[in-house]
Amino acid sequence: MKQKKTHLVVSVVALAALAAFVSFVARTGYGQAQAGAQASGVQPLALMPEKRAASEAAPADAASKPTAVLASDEKTSSLFAAAAARNTLLKYELSWAFGGKQQRGWHLYTPLISRMLETSGEAAGGDFAAALSRWQKSTGLEPSGVLDGETLYRMVGAWQGARLKHKERARPEELLLAPPSDFYDASRPEPLRHVERETYAAYKRMLAAAAADPSLGLKLTAAGELAPEERFLKIISAHRSPEYQARLRAQSPNSGRAGLAVNSPHFTGRALDIYVGGEPVETRDSNRAIQVQTAAYRWLVRNAERFGFRPYYYEPWHWEYVGTASATASR
Repeated sequence: MKQKKTHLVVSVVALAALAAFVSFVARTGYGQAQAGAQASGVQPLALMPEKRAASEAAPADAASKPTAVLASDEKTSSLFAAAAARNTLLKYELSWAFGGKQQRGWHLYTPLISRMLETSGEAAGGDFAAALSRWQKSTGLEPSGVLDGETLYRMVGAWQGARLKHKERARPEELLLAPPSDFYDASRPEPLRHVERETYAAYKRMLAAAAADPSLGLKLTAAGELAPEERFLKIISAHRSPEYQARLRAQSPNSGRAGLAVNSPHFTGRALDIYVGGEPVETRDSNRAIQVQTAAYRWLVRNAERFGFRPYYYEPWHWEYVGTASATASR
């Protein structure tokens, strides 16, 4: 009897222990399930709608953005295509006047124009028209991209404004006698071989840079100077006295203001006529068309400003020394 009571007590204790164990396991599993729900259910449910919204919105943005950009590009392309077509015509047909002479087209000034616009685009192309439009806007003109008469005159004004401001006659002490080897015509008389000192030093620096540029293919001496037989970039004319200029005008009475100036910058000794091809100083359009295509002229357009020289746009051979500070300030 006593054994039966003992077994009964043991059984009751065992059942109580089993019940406690089952309750513990149930509570623990429930807690883990709740934590799992929070980790893998609640948070994703909060994020999923956002992800779907983003994925649904993205195609709309991707579609609308390129469409807007494309429409703008097409409009711009269309605008400059029309401008390019107009420039193709005006390049050779624009009627304008300079120095008392009627001019036709602006093709002779394409290298200078491209330099001003900082573009290498074809003058009749869309890139050129776009660059021109930006320049027009910066100068207060209608940014049409068309190089019309108003735009050309504005460019001419800029080129002319960058030239020598004073044209006082050079004093004898300001001039030096350049050697015959620097001249296109080595037999040029001594009185016609004077150059203003600073101008001559700048010219020699510029010449050294040109000689070091293999793309020009200049004939050089062993010392790196222009060879006697090389004519490109040599001086045709430098300082000229008012008396000598008057004689030249008398010899060419029909030259007009676009030809031989009454108040010439050559009086200063700071103006150099430099050989760039063709007939050295002939202003016929056919001759200037040859000159502006030469490698020597195009090199000067790109580089002369670094050495303080500015062009007289109408004469490809004529360059004036204004100094590097003045050249930078006038840009």
